[in-house]
Amino acid sequence: MSTFGLGFFVICIVGIFLDASHAQLQLNFYAKSCPKAEKIIQDYVHKHIPKAPSLAAALLRLHFHDCFVRGCDGSVLLNFTLSTKNQTEKVAIPNQTLRGFSFIDGVKKIVEAECPGVVSCADIVTLVARDSVVVTGGPFWNVPTGRRDGKISNASEALANIPPPTSNLSSLQTSFANKGLDLKDLVLLSGAHTIGVSHCSSFSTRLYNFTGVLGTQDPSLDSEYASNLKGKKCKSINDNTTIVEMDPGSFRTFDLSYYKLLLERRGLFQSDAALTTSATTKSFINQLVKGSLEEFNAEFAKAMEKMGRIEVKTGSAGEIRKQCAFVNK
Repeated sequence: MSTFGLGFFVICIVGIFLDASHAQLQLNFYAKSCPKAEKIIQDYVHKHIPKAPSLAAALLRLHFHDCFVRGCDGSVLLNFTLSTKNQTEKVAIPNQTLRGFSFIDGVKKIVEAECPGVVSCADIVTLVARDSVVVTGGPFWNVPTGRRDGKISNASEALANIPPPTSNLSSLQTSFANKGLDLKDLVLLSGAHTIGVSHCSSFSTRLYNFTGVLGTQDPSLDSEYASNLKGKKCKSINDNTTIVEMDPGSFRTFDLSYYKLLLERRGLFQSDAALTTSATTKSFINQLVKGSLEEFNAEFAKAMEKMGRIEVKTGSAGEIRKQCAFVNK
């Protein structure tokens, strides 16, 4: 076979495998193997999230942190075990404030009772994130299923791949591009900050030690907002327990106020403020603010579906865990 012929053959084979991988992630993947699965998950979310609405944002964050490390494979759920002696993603600094693990375990238990060994933890995390946002009044988006669970989880990879709240635009752009996401996706997915809360430790440097000198404040942060945060919320740089609304006055409502606050220099994190430092991203923000909530919801839904496809394991890759916190024996 000629070099050209061999090269073409290889390209075709690779293309077939890529197509097969995408084909295996599909809507209603469990229609035959576990037809009630998505309804069971939806019902559990609808029953429990209204009683603990702050969990919606936590479960959405859990999905984001899962997808950014080894793809959407449930690796963020794995516990440290003596057999591997491996520090898992859970213990990494970006994940130490994650919540929702017991919620996912609760869903898994019910789904396993219906269809043992069929529905992956990775799919449960993805479906729960969507259904939780819908319960808060946010948008619905399609969740193609068929993800398989990963068997590897490393704390160091979480630290390396999850963009910290201190990120500037350049590092955010790189982090997202590494996952196949562009600047528009970055702006849209940051809109998830319209719901939920944060600990002071995620942004206190902006208030007390911005240049590395104690007493310096981030000049890009609105001074009145900063004074309010220091006076009523984060009263010292060492406060690791107080929680603050990411979208003040509207943190339980999926709306456009987060973007309006960005334009008023009232984004809580440096990574929020970073979105206004480029003409491209600021233009996206202005378009969202001038548009309707329905338009934002539709765009956010597309970005979430795209994120849910990051480096997924399908077919015979990975496994279907029996318990989300442990690989199968």
